[in-house]
Amino acid sequence: MSASADPRSIVITGASSGIGAALARAYAAPGRVLGLTGRDAARLADTVAAARAAGAEVVEGLFDVRETAALTAWLQAFDEAHPVDLLVSNAGVVTGLQAGRSAEVTESAFRLVDVNLKGAIATVSALVERMRARRRGHIVLVSSLAGLYAHPDLPSYSASKAAVRFYGDALRQWLKGSVEVTVVCPGFVTSPMSSRHIGPKPFEISADKAAGLIRRGIARRKALIAFPWPLVLPIWFANLVPARVADFFMGGFAAEIEPDAETARERAGGTGAP
Repeated sequence: MSASADPRSIVITGASSGIGAALARAYAAPGRVLGLTGRDAARLADTVAAARAAGAEVVEGLFDVRETAALTAWLQAFDEAHPVDLLVSNAGVVTGLQAGRSAEVTESAFRLVDVNLKGAIATVSALVERMRARRRGHIVLVSSLAGLYAHPDLPSYSASKAAVRFYGDALRQWLKGSVEVTVVCPGFVTSPMSSRHIGPKPFEISADKAAGLIRRGIARRKALIAFPWPLVLPIWFANLVPARVADFFMGGFAAEIEPDAETARERAGGTGAP
């Protein structure tokens, strides 16, 4: 049985809530070791408690993926003790245009790229040569449907998630024959992050349902896991038709993103795009 079908040592970043927490619950079982990281102590503690209650051994890491030295040291120490079968880079944040659809605050956009893209690269970089040397393991990068076709109200988020998707595509080609690579592009999934999205959220599903879809796709070693299909199909179509036609379709998804604490501070002192 492949590592993807029955991983025994699993790392999930961004495990405090949403998809990350749901994946931790989905994989938690006796005989499994979970390495769970996050930056929200209370939420991470809840995820850890649930995984332990299901019989899993859990090692937790409380830090931000922007803390590259701490992230790398923790991941490599975990791998020394429990060689990683499945590495899920899930940590992410979202921000969007300001009120009146004015430009994003530059600091917010930079922070988003640091977390969503640089954090993913740092996560993979810490372990990829170890996994490659073992010729075993599976790397999963969580992107978004916004990484398949840009959301007009989420410029930096769309850019970061598209970059994660292409980073994963490149990794898959490089690591072919040694380490499996999967990119996940979810639609709207109920989570604290999604709750800040004010606008249409068609076909929104629970984090637990999303985790089930992702887990099945990982077990099948799929290169791309994208859902829900009622949104995926129009997005593929949008990439084939003239831009004006696709832009008309995206006009129905206008949204505002309520600022988190860091974004609120950045907006209070920021000036938007330079």
